[in-house]
Amino acid sequence: MNSLRLCAVLRITHFSHIRKRHFRPSGVHSLAIMPPPRKILYCHCAYAQAVPKLVKDEVLSRLCAAGAEFDAVADICEMSARKDPALKKIAADGDVQIVACYPRAVKWLFAAAGAALPEQGVEFLNMRVANAAEIAGKVLGEAQAAGSAS
Repeated sequence: MNSLRLCAVLRITHFSHIRKRHFRPSGVHSLAIMPPPRKILYCHCAYAQAVPKLVKDEVLSRLCAAGAEFDAVADICEMSARKDPALKKIAADGDVQIVACYPRAVKWLFAAAGAALPEQGVEFLNMRVANAAEIAGKVLGEAQAAGSAS
């Protein structure tokens, strides 16, 4: 993982959340469409390097190992400077967990790119102050709960 370089948006998809089979005691079963899990945006902080390397590498490793669906970007700061249209899409979609650094910085970066985040539906997980286990537990706990809801 030391040589990990995320140069573009990396999309890792796991489709087990789409359908879940419910079995009834009578032996009759039905197929239910599960609500999609909350979107996860992971910032690798590749250029600013504001997030400790061990924390960001461990969080990324845990997300991959769990098979979670998430978007990984090299650096939100760099995307903001380029006014990347992907930030507008993320802001427009709303319901998202952003795994990056300080919430105030992330909000400002989105706003600077012309992609202000909504007041509700966005959760920030700060890799500068929380450890990898706390971040992964919060993200994966919600992702697994959404995938196993009945």
